Amino acid sequence: MSAPSGNLGAVTNVEKEPIEAVLFDWGGTLATWHTIDLYAVWRSVAELIDEARAEELAAKLVAAEESVWLRSRDEHVSSTLEEVCLLAEVAMTPAALAEYERQWHPHTELDPDAVRTLHQLRDRGLKLGVLSNTIWSRQRHEDIFARDGVLELFDGAVYTSEVPWTKPHPEAFLAAMHATGLTEPARCLFVGDRLFDDVWGAQNVGMRAVHIPHSAIPTNQIGHTEGVPDATIQRLSELPALVDTWNAA
Repeated sequence: MSAPSGNLGAVTNVEKEPIEAVLFDWGGTLATWHTIDLYAVWRSVAELIDEARAEELAAKLVAAEESVWLRSRDEHVSSTLEEVCLLAEVAMTPAALAEYERQWHPHTELDPDAVRTLHQLRDRGLKLGVLSNTIWSRQRHEDIFARDGVLELFDGAVYTSEVPWTKPHPEAFLAAMHATGLTEPARCLFVGDRLFDDVWGAQNVGMRAVHIPHSAIPTNQIGHTEGVPDATIQRLSELPALVDTWNAA
């Protein structure tokens, strides 16, 4: 699958359309950003697969996961946890999978402002959606949202583990738009922490984009282009008032 052209520009005059749906990135946006020691995570998992080869297996799993994220960055092609294990030639066991999820559990916590912000947007009659670049299953994400009491607030969600593309591919954004029940990108706002994946990608399909610059994005995950956001906020709690301003214009 070919990547979108680097000279695509944001569609103009989207500010004339009212915002009817707000789509969110997950990690670093709805969920608090954490810098992860990927090797430590996989080392703990590998010990339950083959303790004698734990260091070797962990290194192979790290390399495999990094390769699929580089592919996501450059080709905008999706992957899954199962593919990472296949590339690393590692057979995941139920106990190892449980350990993997346990290792990640503290890094999935919701942003402190998220629940109130989502309710405020819903109270305004806005549709809410999620578009996450992820190797995890839909069920894993829905379990997290259910744990945090926000699953029922979303009208639709797209997890790239179950579609061919990742952000910033246009089809990923269009899929998320359709999942929330909308058909016009100009009536959608995307909120994310990455200027390439989230801002540049959303604007290329005609959505407005809000940047929340809280995440220490690894250098090897930064794409070839940085979009210029329509607005920048420091906290999710600033979002409802911003939408009100745009919709009142």
